[in-house]
Amino acid sequence: MNHIQIVTSSISIEELKKMALQPFGDLVKAVVDVSQGIMAVNGELHADEEKILLERGSRQEDLWGINIYPESTDAMIEFDSMINIRPSQDNRSRSVEDKQTQEKIKKIVYTLIQ
Repeated sequence: MNHIQIVTSSISIEELKKMALQPFGDLVKAVVDVSQGIMAVNGELHADEEKILLERGSRQEDLWGINIYPESTDAMIEFDSMINIRPSQDNRSRSVEDKQTQEKIKKIVYTLIQ
């Protein structure tokens, strides 16, 4: 099982590249808390990262699952996770449909990755 890491200040792109090697090869799963500006990385499932953040006080409606491709230069973030399906927030797909939420996620991720 992967060791889930909570990123509150920064993580290096090199650390993410190492994480990506196991088990997926080219991506790191992450869950971003758009309210607190933090993210959990390196879980086998987005749901595992989500659970840890919820235990730390995050609110469900603030958590969004993404995939980070640390080797990619133009499409590092993929908005795709089962935890994103939430009709109660008008998000009916695995993607993050709201463009403002996507921008918040990007800002947080690019701020945390050094």
